[in-house]
Amino acid sequence: MNVVIIGSGGREHALALKITESPTPNKLYILPGNPGTRFLGENININPSEQNKILDFCKEKNIDLVIIGPEQPLVDGLANELRDKNINVFGPNREAALIESSKHFAKKVMKESGVPTAKYLPFTSNMLGPAREYIRSKKYPCVIKADGLAAGKGVIVCNDSTEAEEALNSIFRDKVFNESGEKVLVEEYLTGEEVSVFAICDGNEFVCLPASQDHKRIGDNDTGKNTGGMGAYAPAPIVTPQLFEQIKNRILYPVVKTLNKRNASFIGCLYAGLIITHEGPKVIEFNCRFGDPETQVVLPVIKGDFLHLLYTAAQGKIDKAAVEYNGGSSVCVIAASGGYPDSYEKGFDITGLDELRADIIIYHAGTKEINGKVITNGGRVLGVTSVLPDFNLMLAKDLAYNALEKIKFKNIYYRRDISDKAFK
Repeated sequence: MNVVIIGSGGREHALALKITESPTPNKLYILPGNPGTRFLGENININPSEQNKILDFCKEKNIDLVIIGPEQPLVDGLANELRDKNINVFGPNREAALIESSKHFAKKVMKESGVPTAKYLPFTSNMLGPAREYIRSKKYPCVIKADGLAAGKGVIVCNDSTEAEEALNSIFRDKVFNESGEKVLVEEYLTGEEVSVFAICDGNEFVCLPASQDHKRIGDNDTGKNTGGMGAYAPAPIVTPQLFEQIKNRILYPVVKTLNKRNASFIGCLYAGLIITHEGPKVIEFNCRFGDPETQVVLPVIKGDFLHLLYTAAQGKIDKAAVEYNGGSSVCVIAASGGYPDSYEKGFDITGLDELRADIIIYHAGTKEINGKVITNGGRVLGVTSVLPDFNLMLAKDLAYNALEKIKFKNIYYRRDISDKAFK
């Protein structure tokens, strides 16, 4: 089977690694890939935004399956273009990807589906006055979210009306999220433990992978700004089998059904960002693709034929028995450039990548190779990930942090509490 993965981050590195483990023989191309993926397949220097080049490449190489990693090409309609040319795609069409690219659309889908979520009110950029008035009457804390894509950073938790006004000004007046901030949702703040659940969908049916927990904030104890994600662990013990059934029946099935009714059939990974409240699970957000860095810990704890799972989903007849939980555990800690998620320097040599144990995987996220040397090339640089065959998150955490101590680059920064919530 000839397979293409679209993307260049840690998530795509994790997808590539899992596909190389598939018993289904395959030739793997990663467009454009990164220094880590070049050992797993062939990196091809085509940008995810270059739709015509991707189509030509797929025709030339007789590609059997395209797996689209990042959200932007999905929102831009790459899956539509590929399907129009009869190429199998794992990833939703533009119409279904709206569930991530418009938080307001997602809320409407949830309302129609009867899915529990935070109460909210939408405001557009020409409604700054009414929005200010509304936040003065709000209970705090509250949450202000940019409606569009913002690389995981478009959510601001406000502790009082002053912070809420600052958030509105920065989004509407200073345009910090550009077009993505032309509309915002002002939401109630939900209290509880957050979890991520991936549903592999074929348009009608789905298979859930083990639940994980992401760590969004830049600082320990969930302090500071939101990021794309500073680490994750799987499985998340808070999601019991009983709770998982509730998530499937009360949240995922109704949403998949509603999207179908709206002619936005979802084929791909429907990522539910949930919060476990005292009233049960509620939705914080939906994403239209695999999460990053959750993918880096979820894929190592499943066994079976992952490529077969994605291929059958893409064909609209998912094989629900293709994969299952393997009993293991995994912790991923992101090594970031100091200054992230604001401005940071890059171009620093990375050392220590070859001195690691067999139970450690280093996923490349923001790296570049120049003259045989791997250097930093992004905010989130590496995902240092431990993988154990049994469920022992405490040991998995220790292994990940021991490995991190061997990796060096100038201005390295990482959180020191990834997975601690599992021990509470």
